[in-house]
Amino acid sequence: MFAKVAIFASIALLASPVAAQSAGITIKPGETWVFSIFHGQPAKAHKAAPSAKPGPGQVVATVRAMMGTSLTISSNNPVAYTYKAELVSSGTAVAARSCTLPADRQFSFEHWPEQATAIRLSTFKPAPKGGACP
Repeated sequence: MFAKVAIFASIALLASPVAAQSAGITIKPGETWVFSIFHGQPAKAHKAAPSAKPGPGQVVATVRAMMGTSLTISSNNPVAYTYKAELVSSGTAVAARSCTLPADRQFSFEHWPEQATAIRLSTFKPAPKGGACP
């Protein structure tokens, strides 16, 4: 009897939908987040004051609704990164252009004319020499 219950419980667990954990961090207008990059994805993320500066190995990102949507992002890492940016509106994410995130506490400013409810950042990769801005 116990074996049958265990088998049915196992089948029920396997058949249950599991919410996929998507990579990246979603930042809404008016928010500032500090995070590290681990295996190309944001890690150890927490909200911060708009005036926050990145500590060693950290990134600070602030999103604003300003004539569309803007992102100010700064990294205190020794290497520059490229990353994937998506504009989120009505639950739908659309890829957006993003330029290289410079190393050593330099910052990057991105602006998109579309009004978004959030920006999702993910897939950080070391940038090629000279940077990139598609």
